[in-house]
Amino acid sequence: MRTRDLLWSDVEHIHAAILAHPFVTGLTDATLPRPAFRYYVVQDAHYLRGYAKALAACAAKAPDAAATSMFAEHAAGAIAAERDLHASLMADLGSSVEEAAAEPVTPATQAYVSYLLATVHDGSYAEAVAAVLPCYWIYAKVGAALLEAGSPDPLYQRWIEMYGGDAYQAVVDAVLDETDRIGAAAGATELERMRTHFTVTSRYEWMFWDAAWRQETWPI
Repeated sequence: MRTRDLLWSDVEHIHAAILAHPFVTGLTDATLPRPAFRYYVVQDAHYLRGYAKALAACAAKAPDAAATSMFAEHAAGAIAAERDLHASLMADLGSSVEEAAAEPVTPATQAYVSYLLATVHDGSYAEAVAAVLPCYWIYAKVGAALLEAGSPDPLYQRWIEMYGGDAYQAVVDAVLDETDRIGAAAGATELERMRTHFTVTSRYEWMFWDAAWRQETWPI
């Protein structure tokens, strides 16, 4: 069994829950309230800045030049997405990147980014890759499902097309190939740690969308 197949077998129920979540279904039937989508865009901008740092750490730990180059390029791409896509979306939402940056990081975002950064800095290269993988892979799978359904809302359709297209899938495929390579060389203990991190950050993916749906704030 490829490492990717083993990892995915652990989180199929999480993926199903994400696809059934009202935030995600609301993108395709256009019932998602604009304030919930704005909340998501703001927190996604905060998240991507942390995610870029996690990818840069993967690049630093990579054992060969090809993997270092790949993760370094993806770290730069995360910053570019945060800058360009979110600027466009915030403008359509009647706001700006500057206003979004001034808004607080909320609980699910803080927890997710903190877990990622702790894992990529303290764990092995294989653990780091497993931790960052759900953000790549789940977005690709959700994007593909949403692209097939489409959305009557132009704003939501634009977001769907970014993650549901062939270009993004090619990026994800490269990381999956790297996951299979390092997983094949991992010992039993390291592979179990990869599975744990992959499952935890997959859960954080669900929590991230759920937080946007509820427009979660700090309790105190």
